[in-house]
Amino acid sequence: MKHPLLQLGLTLLLLQSVFSAEILVEAESFREKGGWAVDQQFMDVMGSPFLLAHGLGIPVADAVTSMTVPADGVYHVRVRTRNWVPGPWTAPGRFRVSVNGTSLHPEFGTVDGWSWQDGGTVSLKAGQARIALHDSTGFDGRCDALYFTTENTAPPDDTAAMRRWRNSLRGLSGKPASGGSFDLVIVGGGIAGCAAALAAGEAGLRTALIHDRPVLGGNASGEVRVHTIGITANADAILRKINTKHWPNGSSEALLDDKKRHASMAAAKGVSLLLNWRAYDVAMNGKRIAAVYAEHIETGETRAFTAPVFVDSTGDGWIGFWAGAEFRTGREAAGEFGEAWDERGELWSPEKPDNRVMGASLLWNAKPLKEASSFPDVPWALPVAKGKTAVSGDWQYEYSANDLDQITDAEAIRDHILRAIYGSFANAKAQPKYAQHRLEFVGYVLGKRESRRLMGDYIYTFNDAKEGRDFPDTVAEEKREIDVHYQRQYKDAAFPYDFISEAMFMKVPRYRIPFRTLYSRNIGNLMMAGRCFSCSHIGLGGPRVMNTTGQMGVAVGYAAGICKKYSVLPRGVYEQHLDELLRLTRRSADTAETNVSAAVQAPDDPTARTVDQFTVKELPDALRTAIRVAAVRGDYGHPAAGFSVKTRVPVTAYLAVHDRGGYTPPAPWKITDMTLDWSKGKDRVYRASFPAGSIDVPPHSGRNDAKQYGIPHLLFLMSDREEPVTVDIVGVK
Repeated sequence: MKHPLLQLGLTLLLLQSVFSAEILVEAESFREKGGWAVDQQFMDVMGSPFLLAHGLGIPVADAVTSMTVPADGVYHVRVRTRNWVPGPWTAPGRFRVSVNGTSLHPEFGTVDGWSWQDGGTVSLKAGQARIALHDSTGFDGRCDALYFTTENTAPPDDTAAMRRWRNSLRGLSGKPASGGSFDLVIVGGGIAGCAAALAAGEAGLRTALIHDRPVLGGNASGEVRVHTIGITANADAILRKINTKHWPNGSSEALLDDKKRHASMAAAKGVSLLLNWRAYDVAMNGKRIAAVYAEHIETGETRAFTAPVFVDSTGDGWIGFWAGAEFRTGREAAGEFGEAWDERGELWSPEKPDNRVMGASLLWNAKPLKEASSFPDVPWALPVAKGKTAVSGDWQYEYSANDLDQITDAEAIRDHILRAIYGSFANAKAQPKYAQHRLEFVGYVLGKRESRRLMGDYIYTFNDAKEGRDFPDTVAEEKREIDVHYQRQYKDAAFPYDFISEAMFMKVPRYRIPFRTLYSRNIGNLMMAGRCFSCSHIGLGGPRVMNTTGQMGVAVGYAAGICKKYSVLPRGVYEQHLDELLRLTRRSADTAETNVSAAVQAPDDPTARTVDQFTVKELPDALRTAIRVAAVRGDYGHPAAGFSVKTRVPVTAYLAVHDRGGYTPPAPWKITDMTLDWSKGKDRVYRASFPAGSIDVPPHSGRNDAKQYGIPHLLFLMSDREEPVTVDIVGVK
């Protein structure tokens, strides 16, 4: 007979095991996300999407959900989170967790690095329990998951082990369900990926477009807000459906182009849009991809998408990386491809290869309100921002370093720029003239420029652009300068801000991109479009902009159609069916541009200071009824374009001239007492009279101390007769 005390102990152990329970709640799956945003950018590194409290210094609305409690008990709580700015200050990303209305004792987001922060214990009854995340600061607190267990056990921290553990608790098998079989699977819904899908749709393919955000467009989307530049060339009919007007970077006008893009993609024949799906691996059949595995960033559901051909337009080259495609990162030695530029030296191309690349940016802006507003103290941001004072930031808010990787260190890079932004704005708010300013937009989705470059049968280099080389397999072309960025501190160690970049421009002739740069040299059924195409670091400098990468997308979309038509792989298109691909993509180099270089504006049209850019605040009364002619902004590193027009009646003309560099137009233009204010500058207004015929508007050759030239002049025309003004644009020079 067993001893009574021993029998009692066995009974207690049995009861403990019977009532052992554990519950995992993924933050990204919360039913109501309030003001929290799902951030999936770093899940390949830290293991999961998470919720981000990106409130620009104002606490966001609570995220709320419910969970099913299997049994009464005392539950130990752990929350996976991080203090994103460790240091001698209060953590900026703090938040609280409440269960059934009772706040857990610790404040979360206070432990360095991604980890399971101890949340103490909570008594729960079987049934439904309400959970809320309450943001304390508005400064990018982050919550990955909440774990409740009746046993005081810690979840795994290793990324692979944690994935298996999480899938087990969520009832997900390690094998993804079928997501369908397609003629083409494209991963990455930026401009290049969208263009590829539209071209594939034209070719009659069943296409899956997998994209890890709710918004298409990549850097052009309303989440990043970079306008598209470059020429559209032969791809204009497709690209005009998905690219942007030339609004200022960071502008809310990006949201209008989002609507246009989504409508175009939703109407595309044969294209299945899979938004909020993040690719995480591939299945291989020898040296070919058999399937792409993707996970829904909110539900955690996984699927396998199969096709005979795949396109990597992820930017970071993820599909190629998982497939074992050859790739490059960093800068090549100047001697490898003969890419030196003596005037720029190491800034352009180093003597020895290194890990420096063009960095990532976050755009941001603040707007003045009617009343003064406050901004919290941000001591954790000032070590980065230092004395920088600003109320907006364009592409120059960029960060890279030789010891940072744009993929594995992406969260640290993003957070560094956020500190720069918040600190710069805090410095501005300390000045009375900015008392009424309030942050309006700060990006949190990184606008990347460069990371992995997947190698094809041809590596595009600086010399291909510099010499304007043509290729037998040209499928895209560009005429913009080669444009390579570097951090100011790399040039001048005494420069105080490590988050500010500069650009180097080299004017080159029209250049062309061969199809051989758009398919992998060692993965038979993989093509690529976008900044991960086959090129050197300097070779990327010109074609990396979105209209050009969109041309690449169109080319690979058409190529996929040829692959299906003839049962060939991408290399087979080049070797056996190139003429057919060229018929779809080629255009003569001297064909007139479809991009608008100058435009006529009617008096009742919205007044843009240049074509689709810079809003004029208010027109002088004398100019309200005038016909206007505006030119494109162009590159600020060169004199702004002049243009010629022809009128059929005599006119009185007014010329709005950007007040930069002391520039004054030549005779017959004479200064008036009128001025013109626009979103980023001010103009002086000049007057002249002209008979019917041609009017030549000169270029703007004035520049400031930063060597930035003024924007093109804005021409106003008023008839000297009762007949209305009719005007034709003759040319841009």
